[in-house]
Amino acid sequence: MKRSGFADERFGAVADTFSRNFAEHGELGAAVTVFVDGRKVVDLWGGVADGRTGRPWAQDTVVPVFSCAKGVVGICAHLLAQQGHLDLDAPVSRYWPEFARAGKEAVTCRMVLGHRAGLPALDPVLGFEEIAAWTPVIHAIEEQEPLWEPGTAYEYHGHVFGFLIGEVIRRVTGLTPGAYFRRAAGEPLGLRAWIGLPAEEMDGRARLVEAEGRPPMPGPEHLLTRIVTMNGALVFPGLDEPHGWNDPALLGVELPGAGATASASGLAGLYAAAVSGIEGHERLLTPDTVTDAVREVSSGKGWLGFDAGARWGSGFLLDSAFRPMLGERSFGNDGAGGQFAFGDDEFGVGFAYVANRMIGHGDARAGRLVEAVRTCLAVLP
Repeated sequence: MKRSGFADERFGAVADTFSRNFAEHGELGAAVTVFVDGRKVVDLWGGVADGRTGRPWAQDTVVPVFSCAKGVVGICAHLLAQQGHLDLDAPVSRYWPEFARAGKEAVTCRMVLGHRAGLPALDPVLGFEEIAAWTPVIHAIEEQEPLWEPGTAYEYHGHVFGFLIGEVIRRVTGLTPGAYFRRAAGEPLGLRAWIGLPAEEMDGRARLVEAEGRPPMPGPEHLLTRIVTMNGALVFPGLDEPHGWNDPALLGVELPGAGATASASGLAGLYAAAVSGIEGHERLLTPDTVTDAVREVSSGKGWLGFDAGARWGSGFLLDSAFRPMLGERSFGNDGAGGQFAFGDDEFGVGFAYVANRMIGHGDARAGRLVEAVRTCLAVLP
């Protein structure tokens, strides 16, 4: 594997770990970027972006990063709260009156951000075209009854997370979340990250491949399957079928819960911008805003009875055994293929790892890189 890019000499352990992921752990194509105090100290890429043609991974290669989208949406929500446009503890219906139906009157944005709203999946079976149109999903959310009393339990809210917080963002700003992200951060900072990939970016993206041995999803009626496929409308883990995650028709749709496409530099740059500022810009999120984001909202057994060891703040995974980061000020999100991005304002770090060989949430590739970052930071003067 030919590795390209650079790593500051103090972060050589990250470069070594990146290479070992290829040599010892079956990596196909991948990239990792690390910022410290707004300066890029690692920017590495290598391997194959498209296994059909052998096209190599390039510095600007983007790849679907699934639920890393939740971190993008979370940053947008906290930015609006910081600006005084959104109260995360107010009922959703303050901004979206039609939401206050079917037992959802007391649901707050923070309950949604912490996966506690009782709305992990929707009852209606919507077609792909309806999901792509946005409004049918919003109407279905308005009519949906919570599966539990909101605020009393938690379970991963999958796609509903993005549509629900996304509609609040749209009601506040007039823009869907993907468009608001591009206006507020993506375009001003030149970040290669999108929720809804533009047509002109399709040809250069990396194509996903399924790693051997991934456990199958439970049956179509299981709540977990309904959560991640929107009742079967979105193929998972299938990739090349119509509406699979290599399909341009799917990648171009705004799916703010799990539909981001980004480069490592784009995602790491977003978190670096949030915690320290980049390119001469002030940091996006103040220390008080980060404090609010990293306060634990959910942990332990979810409503389905599983406990993967994850801890959730308001919109983000927190440092935990499930996803070790740097400490109590770390916040981020991972993706179904093993992608991962986070920020930490104590250490001034923005980190992102992306890859096209799908192994799964919490697989060890990103974890090894984060451990290398942790080691390097410990020896910095």
